[in-house]
Amino acid sequence: MSKLDKVVHEKYGLNSKFKFRCHKDIKCFTKCCSNIDILLTPYDVLRLKNRLKLSSAEFLSNYTYVKIDEKSSHPHVMLKMKESAEMECPFVTPEGCNVYTDRPANCRYYPVGQGTFKKETEKGTEEEEFYFFVSEPHCLGFDEAKEWTIESWRVDQEVDLYDRLNREWKGLQLRKDLPGHPPINDKKQAQFYMASYDIDSFRNFVFESKFLDVFDIDEETIEKIRNDEVELMQVGFRYIKYVMMLEQTLNLKYDAEKFRKKK
Repeated sequence: MSKLDKVVHEKYGLNSKFKFRCHKDIKCFTKCCSNIDILLTPYDVLRLKNRLKLSSAEFLSNYTYVKIDEKSSHPHVMLKMKESAEMECPFVTPEGCNVYTDRPANCRYYPVGQGTFKKETEKGTEEEEFYFFVSEPHCLGFDEAKEWTIESWRVDQEVDLYDRLNREWKGLQLRKDLPGHPPINDKKQAQFYMASYDIDSFRNFVFESKFLDVFDIDEETIEKIRNDEVELMQVGFRYIKYVMMLEQTLNLKYDAEKFRKKK
């Protein structure tokens, strides 16, 4: 989220306590759903496009715009707000969110924020997650009596599933362009976008191009990704890491490897 009046950046853990409740009778109900930037994760897009019975390309065209991250040059998909004075979320109504059970991870976390950073330890580079609270003057939810820990809030908002399925992709967000080096080129940006968000196009890429002739994907995985979008999404994350040369997450078939060496 951006354009917040106040963001508390002190780091908290899963056992940290806070009071909060959002409900229809509170005066600020749905005010947090306007004039905000919501980054969508790949699993957010998958859930929303299926909820709306749209192809991934249709959903992306109708409900999102692309923002290039300045530090990584990754293309990020943002939820497109309504073209109105309040710039409301396209899914918010006076009664609340009309895609509530499939709402994005950022909406589920609110008013908790989550971050990840890398730290050096004796075992090498490790990733550590932390939490913070987002406090906006219009939000009256913190004045409610209902008490939570961050862990119990995560359980209640069902973010564990979203975090688990997005974990590999979120790790990619720690990659930054090297100082003095050009950003990733248009081709890699297009591949990142397709494999992250456009799941239907990525399926076509896997099964209708030479992808399976080039990469050594076992038969069990091939059968899974034919009909399971979540499994296909995970292969997409592996493909991005391979393309970005971050990890050897995919292996070339022998013939493809041999052909590449000849070139």
